[in-house]
Amino acid sequence: MEKNIQAPLDKAVVKELKIGDMVYITGTIYTARDAAHKRMAEILADGGELPIELKDNIIYYMGPSPAREGRPIGSAGPTTASRMDKYTPQLLDLGLGGMIGKGKRSKEVKEAIVRNGSVYFAAIGGAGALLSKAITESEVVAYDDLGTEAIRKLQVKDFPAIVVIDSEGNDLYNK
Repeated sequence: MEKNIQAPLDKAVVKELKIGDMVYITGTIYTARDAAHKRMAEILADGGELPIELKDNIIYYMGPSPAREGRPIGSAGPTTASRMDKYTPQLLDLGLGGMIGKGKRSKEVKEAIVRNGSVYFAAIGGAGALLSKAITESEVVAYDDLGTEAIRKLQVKDFPAIVVIDSEGNDLYNK
């Protein structure tokens, strides 16, 4: 089933999403990859505050290529999500609403998705140039020193993704 959804996510909408649903996301999402996740975990361990609000937001596991002239971002394909698995349960417990990546997730991440009523979406790997067309604005908001792994705030319009793990723990990869 195809659905148009808004980001940040509404918990009632997330609850209605089922594995295999094709969604088109419009609104604000954030990017973060391995290095940014590691830094956020270190900040939390030291009792600090994160540079972005997690509540109901979506993190897209992506590191863009440089923007072409007249575009807000370059190629914007997904990164393998399992590389963030050791950090993800804590972020979900702090309110993260969803994630976009590619590939399978760990048992611990699935349990945290269910515990928090969150969702995991997959974007199509190898389609970074096409996905970048759904990104209307891009701004580095934290960890600029990390280059492509900096945290970015993106405005997206009809960003295509597939529900891979729904809020009940159903997993499209293990169907």
